[in-house]
Amino acid sequence: MEDTIIKLENIVKKFYIGKPNELEILHGISLEVKKGEFVSIVGPSGSGKSTLMNLIGVLDRPTEGSYVLDGIDVSKAQDKELSAIRNKKIGFVFQTYNLISRTNALKNVELPMLYAGVPAEERHKRAKELLELVEMSDRAKHLPEELSGGQKQRVAIARAMANNPAILLADEPTGALDSQTGRLVMDLFHKLNKEKGITIVLITHSMELAEETGRIITIKDGNITSQAEGGKA
Repeated sequence: MEDTIIKLENIVKKFYIGKPNELEILHGISLEVKKGEFVSIVGPSGSGKSTLMNLIGVLDRPTEGSYVLDGIDVSKAQDKELSAIRNKKIGFVFQTYNLISRTNALKNVELPMLYAGVPAEERHKRAKELLELVEMSDRAKHLPEELSGGQKQRVAIARAMANNPAILLADEPTGALDSQTGRLVMDLFHKLNKEKGITIVLITHSMELAEETGRIITIKDGNITSQAEGGKA
């Protein structure tokens, strides 16, 4: 179907293949996400959700199975293609922000566009627009160390949006924030999803956050155990 943006079929992920300590983390995961959905993948530590996130984010390859992302069969792509897919199709938001410490907020947001070969003037203009979108225009020239946790995460979200990605992949994005600041970050995700139609996959161990999304996918011991409708999204 055309409106399916993520399609995983029988995804198996093994480590130490062929060795006595071979370990199978994911046992045949099949999953579809449609364009414009806001879904959460929830599960306890060790459930396989980080491994699944790495596969969805094209940071790793499946051992078996197929993965089609926005019409591209990722499981058959070469390393160089994977790098381009990551840069153009996926925006990452991590718990630890991953901002470049010696570079101000504006330059941090420009970085993915620099790698994508976007001309300087266009990069600068779009970075300013994105900082405005996340209400961080007044902090554009600040270094990460001069920003609070919530401000850093908003800059990180702006950076994740830099190349108009097909999906935003958020890994425990409120994990390092207090509840009030976490609320602001979640509100921003809802805004991006509703107003911009961005497809968002939220990885979390918090059922409370998961319940805010349109669909909750529960993973345990490397298997999807349930899929349920969420609340708000």
